[in-house]
Amino acid sequence: MKEALLILIAYLLGSIPTAVWVSRYYFNIDIRDYGSGNAGATNTFRVLGPKWGTLVMIVDVLKGLAAVKLSLLLPFYWDHEIALTNLQIGLGIAAVLGHIFPVWADFKGGKGVATLFGLVIGISPWTALCCSGIFLLVLYLTRFVSLSSILASIAFPIFILIIFNVDNNAYRVFAIVVALLVILTHQKNISRLLRGSEGKVPILKYRDRKRKRGI
Repeated sequence: MKEALLILIAYLLGSIPTAVWVSRYYFNIDIRDYGSGNAGATNTFRVLGPKWGTLVMIVDVLKGLAAVKLSLLLPFYWDHEIALTNLQIGLGIAAVLGHIFPVWADFKGGKGVATLFGLVIGISPWTALCCSGIFLLVLYLTRFVSLSSILASIAFPIFILIIFNVDNNAYRVFAIVVALLVILTHQKNISRLLRGSEGKVPILKYRDRKRKRGI
């Protein structure tokens, strides 16, 4: 019963529509009416700029992290590592579903990548650090958030199954499912990447201008 209540709270945390509230409060628009129509950090970067995109991304990450840390409210799990991890996965998934289908924003949210990342930070900080390194490297080289997210998500099960060899079957399956879901939810982005029409986020423009001038 307590677990079910925490899962509900985790869903409500994930449902906080950061991008929607920021766009409405500060710009008097609905972010879902612009750009890709997505209520996530990437679209906020494109439409409102890096300052607000960064803010939205940080809050969305914290939603996943906070959901995972709800497990600390149940002392029984503290001495049962596998059971604790499984509970944390359930709480994190609830938050991600809240982000994708937010009750506070007509069930039309984002893709959940940032909230997923917060989940991973809460459970496996070293794995999160490695995946974020891949994300940032790809972002620096390409400025495609979608491609960065896809490659980081593909790396996730590689770290869990092979490099860190995590001894938790539920977590191993979860890592594989995450990679597949991120790829599935980014089908339109993949199509645009292949066509060369995917939008880049407005960062590192100074570097790109220098390259065009041949500096």
